[in-house]
Amino acid sequence: MPDLPRFHHAFPVHDLAAARGFYGDVLGCPEGRHSEHWVDFDLFGHQIVAHLDTSGAARIRTRNDVDGDAVPVPHFGLLLEPGDWQQLADRLRETGTEFVIEPHVRFVGEVGEQSTMFLLDPSGNALEFKSFADDAQVFAN
Repeated sequence: MPDLPRFHHAFPVHDLAAARGFYGDVLGCPEGRHSEHWVDFDLFGHQIVAHLDTSGAARIRTRNDVDGDAVPVPHFGLLLEPGDWQQLADRLRETGTEFVIEPHVRFVGEVGEQSTMFLLDPSGNALEFKSFADDAQVFAN
C-alpha cells in the first residue's frame, strides 16, 4: 500500500463515554488527547476526534443504492488491507455489533470488487470499512 498522508476527521457525538466505549473498546482505537468536550482516537493511524454535541439536533441522512445495498449518506471510514478488514469484521461480530450492512463482497467479478461493511456508532454516525484485494481497483473506472 502506498505511503499516504493521514487524515483528520472531527464528528459530533452525544455521549463521550459511549464514544470511548465504541471507538476504544469495540474498534480498538487507542485514545489520544482529550478534554471534557472532545476525544482524539487513532483509527488505524488516522486522527479522528469525537466532539460532544449537546444540541440535540437531528442529523439528516439519506441512503443511496450501491450494488443492491442501501448505503447510508453521509458516512466515513477506511480502506483496509484484506487481512485487517477480516480481523475487524471478526472482532465486530464477536462483540455483537449490529451492522447497517453486513460484511460482504460487492461488485463481485466487476471493476472495483471490494469487501465492505457499514455500522453506526452510538451517536448514529455511519462508518464504512472496506478492502480491495487489488489496490489498483480503488480508483478503477
